[in-house]
Amino acid sequence: MKTVAKEMGSYADESQSIENRAEFYKDLVGFLPPRIEARFHVTGALDPEILRLQEEMRAHAMYPGCFDVKTAQLMLFGMLLMDLSDAAVLHGIAARKAGASWEEMQAVVSLCFLFRGLSAANRGAEVLANICAHEEEEKA
Repeated sequence: MKTVAKEMGSYADESQSIENRAEFYKDLVGFLPPRIEARFHVTGALDPEILRLQEEMRAHAMYPGCFDVKTAQLMLFGMLLMDLSDAAVLHGIAARKAGASWEEMQAVVSLCFLFRGLSAANRGAEVLANICAHEEEEKA
């Protein structure tokens, strides 16, 4: 991020510090994902207003009053798994942190399998195994 600051400028969002923005993600998944960190630094330097709007929209959409955090994260996990997106891992971790059981996680993978096929089942099993390993590392 030093190169980003040198070439593009420093984080310039005066409405919220980068550390405050990072706290949400650290609470959600336990760390600040690299792509999000890059968006904070790059967009926060070049267009801090769009970063502020992006984060407001994310917070609004991700936490509707009608769903608890676990349900919302399970749905996001499934939606991202349908696209075979690597971001499914992050929302899987968030779902687990919000109390989702392995049975619930597998049920989401199975639903994806019905409409996306074996590739979603394979990717889903790989994601669950990676989340399991991540949880073991966190305990150590």
